[in-house]
Amino acid sequence: MIRTATAVWNGSGKEGNGHLTTQSTVLNQHQYSYHSRFENGVGTNPEELIAAAHAGCFTMKLSFVLGAMGFTPETLETQCAITLDNGVISQSHLTVKGKVPGISKEQFDAAVKDAETNCPVSKALNMAISSEATLL
Repeated sequence: MIRTATAVWNGSGKEGNGHLTTQSTVLNQHQYSYHSRFENGVGTNPEELIAAAHAGCFTMKLSFVLGAMGFTPETLETQCAITLDNGVISQSHLTVKGKVPGISKEQFDAAVKDAETNCPVSKALNMAISSEATLL
């Protein structure tokens, strides 16, 4: 399976702006800029998108882990905080709240650690980067 997204940027890094479009069109020419990334401007930014991807992947993986343990969660809610420090995405912190009938705190903690380690986005956040460029 391959999923795609496209970024278009116009202008300089600070004064320019761009838009993002995902294959599913959930994002369809969605605005991003220096202001939405480093200030409080309208639009999204890469760190917010990484946080959403990590929270979503981790929470789904946690549901699968709990299911394998014989538990069905009523609710799982995860907040992901991504830290951008000196031009480096340096940390992802997951805070999860779960309502899981019949599970002990120890079992839940073990499931959370399993999902944290084994969700595909957790594994991807420490990865090699490659590129291919075409100049138009």
